[in-house]
Amino acid sequence: MKKLSALLALLVICICALPALSKSLVLLHTNDTHSQLETDKNGVGGVLPRKALIDSIRNSEENVILIDAGDVVQGSLYFKFFRGEVEYPLMDMMDYDIRILGNHEFDNGIDDIAKYYRKTKGTPISANYDFKGTVLDGIFSPYTVREVDGKRIGFFGINVDPESLIDKKNTGDMTFKEIIPVANETAAYLKNDLNCDLVVAVTHIGVVKQNKKTTDYELAAASHDIDIIIGGHSHTEIKPGEGGENPSIVMNADGEPVLVAQTGKYGKYLGYIKLDLDRLDNPREYDYRLVPVTDRFAPELYDQKIIVFLQPYKDQIEAFNTRVIARSAQNLSNTDRSGGLANLTADMAYSYALHKADSLRALNPAFPGIDFALMNVGGIRMPMPEGDITVGQILNTYPFSNHLAIANVKGKDIIEAMQVAALKGGESVSSQVLVLTDADRNVKQVLLNGYPVDPEATYSYATIDYVLGGNDDLTSLANSELLWRDELEVAAPLLDYIERMGSLNIPVNPDLRKRFLVVE
Repeated sequence: MKKLSALLALLVICICALPALSKSLVLLHTNDTHSQLETDKNGVGGVLPRKALIDSIRNSEENVILIDAGDVVQGSLYFKFFRGEVEYPLMDMMDYDIRILGNHEFDNGIDDIAKYYRKTKGTPISANYDFKGTVLDGIFSPYTVREVDGKRIGFFGINVDPESLIDKKNTGDMTFKEIIPVANETAAYLKNDLNCDLVVAVTHIGVVKQNKKTTDYELAAASHDIDIIIGGHSHTEIKPGEGGENPSIVMNADGEPVLVAQTGKYGKYLGYIKLDLDRLDNPREYDYRLVPVTDRFAPELYDQKIIVFLQPYKDQIEAFNTRVIARSAQNLSNTDRSGGLANLTADMAYSYALHKADSLRALNPAFPGIDFALMNVGGIRMPMPEGDITVGQILNTYPFSNHLAIANVKGKDIIEAMQVAALKGGESVSSQVLVLTDADRNVKQVLLNGYPVDPEATYSYATIDYVLGGNDDLTSLANSELLWRDELEVAAPLLDYIERMGSLNIPVNPDLRKRFLVVE
């Protein structure tokens, strides 16, 4: 008996001496899913596989927090037709815990944001958008703190500078606060005053430098108390690793590592960050990866509530996606900033505005002719593959609620806008325009029908009302004088143009030549 007692005592001592099992936390994250709710033709993406993947991780991990970094909407007919009625409820059905706004959440105005975010299940956060006095007052918190197995995890939201990006009429009286000062102040408060063991910035500012706006990499480098940045906006797939163009580790102002994460776009990946709660001090040791979202799951693992919810919306959209109206003679990219689809878009706008001006001139003989058209490549959201063109494809390609317009503008404002466009690699301009630059993309000359644009002359042009507001960084065009604005959304006349070509058996075959040229 004494031997048995001694053995039991030794066993207890040994068990007590064993190290406690470490606890972990998994941060799952998405960004820029852009209304892409269905799996594509390659079996990638879609809300059903995403939910199945999230469920499988939640079933295998004790502590999981699901985060979205903005731009849930805008990019398919689901948003074009139903204005958020589908995407926002789906976010709740997937049980997102923390969410921030992207710039496209503002596309239908601040009232629509309030309509959905007022009842969202997740916690909406933003530290640098001040909504005081607006319909969003009280809906967004600067930060949120989650307790996980005795550790305090602080999250705060950082949003993009809306200047020349979000139409001012859609933001109400919202005030933007500069990113780095607010981020450092909020992170310090979370870490020092609220005793957070980990501070996570959830951002929608991107890692690609545009128009002098702050990026995630710049924020990380200027920070002191941020451990992780979960970002969006630039559609960048940030893979694990410290080298290359888009590293996942950036040193902060104190020489400490910060993990910067982003999943790309369209829900093709689910971001996965696993943390040992007893070893939160070194982001290099976090298990960070991008997990592909594919149709590899068995059908019975798909969420039946989502299937039932989606079906009536899907049925309505299918009718548009199957109606063929024309044929494309070639593959046209929506990301080529000079040539192809960019050229086609501006040429279609010019043709429409030309006929509209003729009609308006019958009522007012003084109404001017149309010198050229300028559209924004950012408004062209889908490529146009060779082959059949459907109604749904055109509506997906031009999804924004913008309207074609005719305006007068000074030549000097055209030249300034073309300089901004040239630095981006081009813009959607009609065949009357040729922009000549040097190798550094500095504009040497802007030609209109072969003649240099006169800085002091006035020109009449076709564009969209979004551009007339000086948006997409084309700030000088805010000086334009509006002469006419179409009642129809921009997709309607462009769809009519394509449909007329199809009825005449004329294939869509635009001029591929660059309209922004580098010359010696």
